[in-house]
Amino acid sequence: MRHGKKFNHLGRTASHRKAMLSNMAASLIVNKRISTTVAKAKALRKYVEPLLTKAKSDTTHSRRTVFAYLQDKESVKELFDEVSVKIANRPGGYTRIIKTGYRLGDNAEMCVIELVDYNEDMLSTSGDSAAGAKKTRRRGGKKKSSEDTAAVAEATTTAPEATEAPAASADTTEDTKDAQ
Repeated sequence: MRHGKKFNHLGRTASHRKAMLSNMAASLIVNKRISTTVAKAKALRKYVEPLLTKAKSDTTHSRRTVFAYLQDKESVKELFDEVSVKIANRPGGYTRIIKTGYRLGDNAEMCVIELVDYNEDMLSTSGDSAAGAKKTRRRGGKKKSSEDTAAVAEATTTAPEATEAPAASADTTEDTKDAQ
C-alpha cells in the first residue's frame, strides 16, 4: 500500500530518478525553459525550487549543497551569478508550468517549465496591460447629449402619473369586491 508516500516515482529506480531530476534541473537553470511531460515537470518543480531558494544566499556552504544536487559546475555558476540576482526579491514560486498539449506518439501530456523572471514576453505584456491598456467597464454607455437629457427629464416627470394609475385600478378592484 502507498500510505503516506507523496512523491511521484516516475516509474524509475531511485538512482535513475535522482540523476534525471539533476540533469533536468541543470538544463532548466542554463536554458531557462525546457519542454517535458507534466509529471516530470511537477517532480522537477519540487526538486529545483529549494535549490533556487538556497541560491539566494551566496555562501560556500550553499554552493556546495547545490552542487551536491546538480553535479554541474556551469549550472551552479549560472545559478549563483545570474539567476539568484533576478529572484532575490521573489518570496517563492520561481517556476511556471505551461501545458502545451499531448505528445503524438504516446499521448503523454506535455508542458513547458520555465523560470518565471526570464520570460520576457509575459513580463512585457503584463507591464503594457497595466500602463497603456484602456480599462473597460460593463455598464459604461455613450455620453448623453442635451437633447437626450431633456427626454430623460420628461420621462421622469411622467413616471409618477404612471405609478398613480395602478393605484387607482387597485381601488376599483376593491370597489368591485365590496359590491359583490
